[in-house]
Amino acid sequence: MITEEIELIAPLETPTLPDDDGVIPGEPPAAQPEEAPRPNWRRRVVLGLVVLVGAMLGWGLLAVVLLGNGIERIPAADLPSLDAAGAGPVNYLLVGTDSREGLPEELGDFFGDFGGERADVIMLLHVADGRLQMVSLPRDLRVAIPGHGTERINASYAFGGPDLLVQTVQEATGLPIHHYLEVRFSDFANVVDSLGGVTIDFAYPSRDLKSGLNVDAGTQRLNGAQAVAYVRSRSFEELRDGDWVASAPGDIARTGRQQQVIDQLLGSAVSPGRFFTLPFTTSALGNSLRADEGLSMGTLARFGWSVVSADATETATLPSRNAPSGGVSYLAPEQPAAENLLARFGAGESLGE
Repeated sequence: MITEEIELIAPLETPTLPDDDGVIPGEPPAAQPEEAPRPNWRRRVVLGLVVLVGAMLGWGLLAVVLLGNGIERIPAADLPSLDAAGAGPVNYLLVGTDSREGLPEELGDFFGDFGGERADVIMLLHVADGRLQMVSLPRDLRVAIPGHGTERINASYAFGGPDLLVQTVQEATGLPIHHYLEVRFSDFANVVDSLGGVTIDFAYPSRDLKSGLNVDAGTQRLNGAQAVAYVRSRSFEELRDGDWVASAPGDIARTGRQQQVIDQLLGSAVSPGRFFTLPFTTSALGNSLRADEGLSMGTLARFGWSVVSADATETATLPSRNAPSGGVSYLAPEQPAAENLLARFGAGESLGE
């Protein structure tokens, strides 16, 4: 009997394939690399906002500092007539003087050779209930100047400087004056130029042979010298049908032009597009101003913020009528309209009511 040896051949092993997760059954899972921590985007956004706000506040603070440092201060002893701020709006007296010093060359021949210095722009302003309010006093307004009798109100500056002007305005209006701001026309031209000019619409070609104004019809961008000629214009003329015709002449119309330019300058200075140049603008403005010693940087900052955040601007000119006397051309307050306007301004009420 033949015994056959049968060699048992082990069956081939089927390789074990990894499952869907890449893990081979029966084997320990491979060590996984640690996952990098995910960035906290919320924290980054908040941090970025904090840095941005801080930078904006710092930039704004720099603007206020440059403005405050550039202002020429009038010692308190030289302005004893200013009133201490109490309840109600804080009133500022804004004055533009007709000093010939530093005038642009193109305007030198239009200011005459008069000596001394007079207040050519006299304006009360404050912010009340979110409204920037401005009331202009005509420079030819007939008033009693302490120690000098009856004169035009602008002469008070020539007689006794800022303090006598403050006294005269307070007595003529019955309103307290808390702070004093002054700019010469030469400096006013510099402020306008630092802001890139002012835009005025002219219905006709316009001129004033006395102030030096001469512009074409349409929307015109006035430089500093042209803006000075515009706000000083009292003999405003328009070219209509080939003839030069007097249009809105006199002191009352001129105060309207002054308010128009100042309102536009304020709007331009605080516009968002001016933010990155704000310190340079405020530096130029500060170097152009004289102010009372009590107008601190904190007060300036608060006033500036109230102007920026004002919802509306209200302007008015003291209602007046022609009242010549002794061969002198005066304007006298038109009552009761003048008294009512000053009462509303003093109370911070709307000037349009």
